Amino acid sequence: MSYKNQIQQDRIPRHVAIIMDGNGRWAKRQGLARMFGHRQGVETVHTITEAAAELGIEYLTLYAFSTENWNRPKEEVDALMSLLVDTIAKETPTLMKNNIRLSTIGDLSRLPNNAQQKFRACMQETSANTGLNLVLALSYSARWEIIRAAQEIASAIQKGDLLVEDVNEEVVSAHMTTAHMPDPDLLIRTSGELRISNFLLWQLAYSELYFTDCLWPEFTAEEFYRAIVDYQRRERRFGKTSEQIR
Repeated sequence: MSYKNQIQQDRIPRHVAIIMDGNGRWAKRQGLARMFGHRQGVETVHTITEAAAELGIEYLTLYAFSTENWNRPKEEVDALMSLLVDTIAKETPTLMKNNIRLSTIGDLSRLPNNAQQKFRACMQETSANTGLNLVLALSYSARWEIIRAAQEIASAIQKGDLLVEDVNEEVVSAHMTTAHMPDPDLLIRTSGELRISNFLLWQLAYSELYFTDCLWPEFTAEEFYRAIVDYQRRERRFGKTSEQIR
């Protein structure tokens, strides 16, 4: 039986985050250049976004480009930026058709000007959409985000707008780039790596983690449904006992 048919509609996670890993390795196994893997990965993004929207998931956050990725060979970074711009231009009509809203977290200022312009135009065009919120983490790292939040909080204290004793979880969360969305219920990582790679360190405190050996270009809608079913079989206690939850 298909995993999709096993999904309980009353237990759909509100927010799913994905570390899309394995594009380069997939291409290498095919005897192709790494960019072919990234292009195939874009097709997977399209597939999983549609699957998430159909299930009624509210937020889908994809780790698209980390701050560490800037250290890759310049040729690959340039090609990735070009692919990014082309993909945004190509997918905007599809996002509109499917009522999907695009947003981003990360240091967008580090992207090339044309990429920034395309992103801002797409975000503006899709801003009134009320379906799935597709969030791309671009030039993002959790440590960068936490440092940025600490600086903002320190500045507010220095100006007298905030008292030290008033700094709590809610205040810190409000200064994260994800302040406008709930924390992820489920994190998925492809390619068999068992780490979270500087992604949403603050927000993943109580998220369920799902790891699969499947490389991102091979990650199908059925694999996505499998992850959702696995999530729904877990008991989320948030520090409480099983008896309290029941």
